Parts: sequence; structure tokens; C-alpha cells
Amino acid sequence: MEDDRLPTELWIRAHLRRLTADAIPAYVMRKGSPMGGTLLLKLNQLDLGCRVLTQARDPDGRLGWLAAKSGAFMPEPDADAYIARAVARDPDLWVVEIEDRQGRHPFEGKVM
Repeated sequence: MEDDRLPTELWIRAHLRRLTADAIPAYVMRKGSPMGGTLLLKLNQLDLGCRVLTQARDPDGRLGWLAAKSGAFMPEPDADAYIARAVARDPDLWVVEIEDRQGRHPFEGKVM
């Protein structure tokens, strides 16, 4: 089976440019495997708290997101602790933090 997906690093960089164009602050907090690492998003909605989404694929191979804590807002230290545990389990993991009160991000796929 041939995989024609973009390398993770290139895919993330393209989405970060979209965020920059939309004036939404975003930061690569941790670089993972440049070719095939999974992405974890920390959506920092400032006063509301943070939500954490982990990249996943549905049975048909379409991109989606698994929400930590059932998508509930959590204080930033709790989000950071969750991320630290995820990184300890998967050293190829990428972590991108996006600061947006509305929780917007340009990455395709629905929350599962």
C-alpha cells in the first residue's frame, strides 16, 4: 500500500502559515518525527482554559481528532501535564499550541 500523505513537518508548516495569515498566534512547542509523527494540538482559549486534541484517523483513513477529557476545558497546567504524559509515551509526537479565544485551528478533520 502506497502512502501519498505529506511529511508531517511540511504539513504542519503549511498550516502554521495559514494561522499567521489569519493573525492567530501558534507555536511549535515540540518537534517530533519530520516524516510521520502524530500531531497534538493545545488550543489555548485564554480565559476559558485549554482543550487538547490528538490527531487520529477514522477506519477509512480520514483525518480526525480525539479530544482529551471529552473536550472539556482544563487549566493550562493540567493541559501541559496531559501533553507531557503523551510525549513520554510517543517520542515522535509533535505539539502545536494555538492561542485563540474562539478555539479555531486550520487543521482538517472533525473531532471524534
